[in-house]
Amino acid sequence: MGLGALLLKNPMAFVLIAVPLLYSVILHEVSHGAIAYFFGDDTAKRSGRLSLNPVIHLDLVGTLALFLVGFGWAKPVPVDFSRLRPFRLGLICVSLAGCLANILIAAVMMALLKIPAVHDNTLLASAVYITARINIVLGAFNLIPIPPLDGSKILMGFLPLRGQIALALLEPYGFLILILLLFTGMLDPVIIFVQNLILAFLKLLF
Repeated sequence: MGLGALLLKNPMAFVLIAVPLLYSVILHEVSHGAIAYFFGDDTAKRSGRLSLNPVIHLDLVGTLALFLVGFGWAKPVPVDFSRLRPFRLGLICVSLAGCLANILIAAVMMALLKIPAVHDNTLLASAVYITARINIVLGAFNLIPIPPLDGSKILMGFLPLRGQIALALLEPYGFLILILLLFTGMLDPVIIFVQNLILAFLKLLF
């Protein structure tokens, strides 16, 4: 059931699921900007994009997708990677920040499930579980090293200049490549593998 249908059927369940999911995609983007600021790029700060105000982050298509299928995205926070110092470390950390934000949110949700008051409330437990699960998927998906996903920029941080240029040249076609790989199911094993790595890490914490 999409969130739009859930709003009509169970408004409370809608709020418990939609609000955490909305802030999951917002925190993903804000994390990029915050870490970029730490490494010397204030582009996101100057554009007012370090705020948690959802209005300035909402993407029309991403928000509609969130309501219809329970999976969406926010507007990318602007980052001028050329201003990062040191460049390679900054590139890796800024790109990794969004994925780590989603993994951290998933960890918090899993911790909440250990609390009896949450665990024993079926509606609340379901909302918390769904939030954790989707954040794990978000984190895993964005770690895939295909432009424009975060994983490609993380990989760039380890590549020589020639490799960085080759990967950057792939970016205009990255979205089409992703759609093709997703449609054919070729990415499924990769996403599942990364999800399992994240789950294994979280299980060590709990």
